[in-house]
Order: sequence, then structure tokens, then C-alpha cells
Amino acid sequence: MTETAVPGFPAVSLAEAYHILTAPGMTYEMRTLPIRGRPTRVYVNAPPDLRAVLEAGRAFGGREFIIYQDERLSFEAHYRAVSALAHVLADRYGVAKGDRIAIALRNLPEWSIAFWAGIAMGAVVVPLNGWGTGDDLAYGVTDSGTKVVIADAERLERLQPYLKDIPLAGVIAVRTPREALGAAVMWEDLIGPASAYGAPPDNGVGPEDDATLLYTSGTTGRPKGAVGTHRNAISNLISLGFSASRAIVRRTGAPPPAPDPAAPQRSMLLPVPLFHVTGSHSVLIPCMAGGVKMVLMHRWAPAKALELIEREKINGLTGVPTMIWQLLECPDFPKRDTSSLDSMGYGGAAAAPELTQRVRELLPSFWPGQGYGATETTSVATANAGEDYLRKPDSVGLPPPVDDIKIVDADDNTLPVGGVGEICVFGPNVVQGYWNRPEATASAFKGGWYHTGDVGRIDEEGFVYVMDRIKDMLIRGGENIYCVEIEDALYAHPAVIDAAVVGLPHRVLGEEVGAAVRVREGATVTAAELRAHVAGLLPAHKAPVLIDVRTEELPKNASGKTLKNVLREQLRAPAT
Repeated sequence: MTETAVPGFPAVSLAEAYHILTAPGMTYEMRTLPIRGRPTRVYVNAPPDLRAVLEAGRAFGGREFIIYQDERLSFEAHYRAVSALAHVLADRYGVAKGDRIAIALRNLPEWSIAFWAGIAMGAVVVPLNGWGTGDDLAYGVTDSGTKVVIADAERLERLQPYLKDIPLAGVIAVRTPREALGAAVMWEDLIGPASAYGAPPDNGVGPEDDATLLYTSGTTGRPKGAVGTHRNAISNLISLGFSASRAIVRRTGAPPPAPDPAAPQRSMLLPVPLFHVTGSHSVLIPCMAGGVKMVLMHRWAPAKALELIEREKINGLTGVPTMIWQLLECPDFPKRDTSSLDSMGYGGAAAAPELTQRVRELLPSFWPGQGYGATETTSVATANAGEDYLRKPDSVGLPPPVDDIKIVDADDNTLPVGGVGEICVFGPNVVQGYWNRPEATASAFKGGWYHTGDVGRIDEEGFVYVMDRIKDMLIRGGENIYCVEIEDALYAHPAVIDAAVVGLPHRVLGEEVGAAVRVREGATVTAAELRAHVAGLLPAHKAPVLIDVRTEELPKNASGKTLKNVLREQLRAPAT
């Protein structure tokens, strides 16, 4: 896409913006430390560990922290419950520093309590995919060597047939009928009145101690457990605010103002699962650190989200692009008061430039942004915001100051500016590797650089562009074709709300382009019309030979990414 000029912008160069924000005494001041034997830039002013974040969050006292349906939990009540559970885990079940506790819950207040209880006492928290089958859940429990499982009724039912073969110290049941407990113990029977407890057990947590074991949302084979440290998480916590700060400096030439302690409490809507790195590390942890009210959704529904935005005066939300599209296109959107919204981030999948345009049309004073990262980068590796995002809406932005990004070829040689290859990330947010997978760790983390498996390029200003997953890239007649480019062209049609492109087998060419699209409610379009639309934007060899037009949602995993392996099975190549 051609870069769009923004009149009067920027006030300062990117280099000057980074210099201002990382100066001594600033939030993003850095120093270099050896981490796992490699010199690594870290933030001077970051909390030492996640327990410190929890303890600092207690200062918000009676301020509301978690809203779930009609339930409202304050920071102090949450802290007391965290402490109560941590003591139970230590005293009843013998959980010690480094032991794993697994969370198999939907987005409930108990999810946060369990997470912070494990974190505070130095255990390693294992968030399990709540969408998983009993076999999937049992695999995560056994592979991680979990000591205690905390599960709600639905996930406990799935796990029950497997529990007799798993050596556990205990199972804690959340919101489960007593007749369905089996060997589990009721949450309410264990923690009692939270007011009876002081601080959680302190086992001397440090920055390099393991904090989380997050299983990757793989679409084939068994997922791998990415082992994240406290430093990984706190580095991400600080980096999350950098792109917004950079946008302010670029716009004004001056550092952003210091937070006003008297300012009204901000509120955040969480439409994505807490077991995903976006939910846990890019929403839950920052809400605790910033005294932000977090509003949970039982399940994603655009109309319900709009109701909550109006009722709770939501200021921001983070979701995958499909969710944002559905929110903006929901028939209830013009009927609801969305004036409190001032930030909306999206990641987890490529966002078409048309989404930015649509957001600006409906919310003209609003600054959208998007980020790029992975479980292995503890969420954010790059981010784009403000006028830079309007200039380059097809870019996922720049890395925070502690991170480095490079593009490499198949032989791991670094490519020059503009070269297309694999995106690699280095920084204090990059996890140390995969749990009990030395070969996979050695392959993906070469010299500390995480090889993402994504194809991309970096322009002369350092902005990163994600073009495709390496495994999703098409090769038609020997020529590489990047799905994102074709998906963006499909999104540019006013009838399309979701699009995915896959390779279809072809006897002569090897592969041809196939696509599935979801049309907006009330819209109609034919496959022939879409093919003509794409042909007007892209070379003929990139136009899909097959477009499956749908009204239902495309197949997605729990983190909102399109399951392209499922889509390939659903689509059939035309006769050749």
C-alpha cells in the first residue's frame, strides 16, 4: 500500500522520539544486563517481578477491579482472595516455588484469583485452552507436570475420565454442582473468608524465575509449552505503553504527561480468553498495574459488547480484527453510547487497512492501533499507533526500545532493508524456550532470537510488515504469493467482513489461490463479483480461482485466528 502523508506530522523524527522516551529518569530508560549469557536491554524502572505488581495493585483498595455479569470485585477483595488461595495451595497441597498449577476456566473472576495466587507464591501458572477437549486438557496437565488443577464445571466434566491416571496433589472445582465434584474439592470450601488472610506466602520470586507456561495455539499437532519468566512479563507490561507514548512524542515533540492520580478510573473490556497471552499479559496484568477496571465477557457477542461499553463506560478494548469488524458492523452500534471509547487495539491476525478507515469513519476522534507478537514474545513485539498508523496502516509498526527485529533468509542470513524473509525477535520479552522440548527450542530460538515462522519485511524507517505465515505462503508456478495481500484486497470490498486465503492443489502449477469470505449482515455479493474486484487490484495470477461466499463465521481457534488447515479441507480445487 502507498504511504499516506499526514499534514503537519511528525514534530520529531523516530530517532529523536526514542531518545526522548528512553532518557535517564524516563519510564523507558534502559540498561544492559546479561540474560542467559546474552547482553540484553532491559527497562530500569520496571517492577522486579509480578508479585510486586500484585502488591502495588493493592493500593487501589476499594476500587472495582473485575466485573463479571452482576458480580463486582474490588482490588482489595481480589487481593484477599488471592492470598487465601495461595495459602491453601501451599498448606493443603504442598505447592512450592517452581511447581505448576493449571487453570482450566472460562473468563471468570476466579481465573484472575488463581493466576495471581500462583504468581505470588512463585509457582508456575499453566493456563489451559478452555476450548480444548478432555484429551487436550489432560495433555496440558500431564505434559506440564501440574500439581494442582483449578477447573470449572464444564472443563472438570471433560477432565474427569482422565484424572484417575494423572498424579495430582488435588483438583479445585469452581462453580461446580457438588454432585459433579468427583475427587475435586469445592473452591468455596477451601478459601473461606478472604479477610482471614494477610499476604500470600513469599518464596523469594526473582526476575529470571519461571512464571507461566503458556501452550501455543498450534493448528496442527500437540501444542508446545512456552516457558515465560517474570522478566518476560514485566518487560511486556512496560512495552505495552510505548507505542502510545511514541505517538504523543511524534505528534507534539514533548514527552507524554505524567499520570494524574486524581484522573477517573479507566475501564477495559476483555473479549478474548484469559488463557491466551493477549488476555493474560496484555490485559489482566496491565489492569492490575494501572488500577484499571476489567470487564469480562461470558462469550463474545457484538451486541453484548456494545451493551457493556455503554453500561460500564468502557475506555478501551483489545481483540482480533474480526471482533472489531463485527462490533462496528453490529446493527446495535448506532443505538449504543460508545463515546467513552478512546482506544481500540487489535492483533493476533493481520488487520486490513480498511479496518482502520472504518474505525476512523465511525469514531473520528479515536486513535486505533495494532500490535504484532506471539506467545513466545510474551505478547507485544511491535506496535503501530497514532499518525504513524494512519501513514502506514498495513504495517504492524516498530519494536519497543528493548527489542530488536531482523529479517533472515532460509540460511539464517540477515537480509537488507526491504528484503522478504522470516521475522526474528530478540529482547527481554522473548521466552527461554519450550517445556521439555530441547530440539524445538534449539530450532526456534537460535542465539536467543525467536524465529517466528512469519514472512515479512522491514522498510527504511524500521516499520515491520507481516506478509504471511511461512507454512501458509502459496507457491504458484514457482512464484511466492502472500495471502495477506489477497485478503486485504478482499476486505476492500464493502460486502466483506472476514476473509481468508489458502493454497489449493493444482496438477500443473502446484498451487492456486482459494479463498473464503464472510459477508456483512444484509449484504450480498457473488464469487464472480469478488473475483472481478480482486482482479482490479492485483495481478491476474493472484486472483482467487475459487471464492466460497459465506454468511457464517470462518473456522477459528480460541485466540480468534482462522484455522486455515480446516479451511483447506473445506474448500475444493476446481477441475483442471
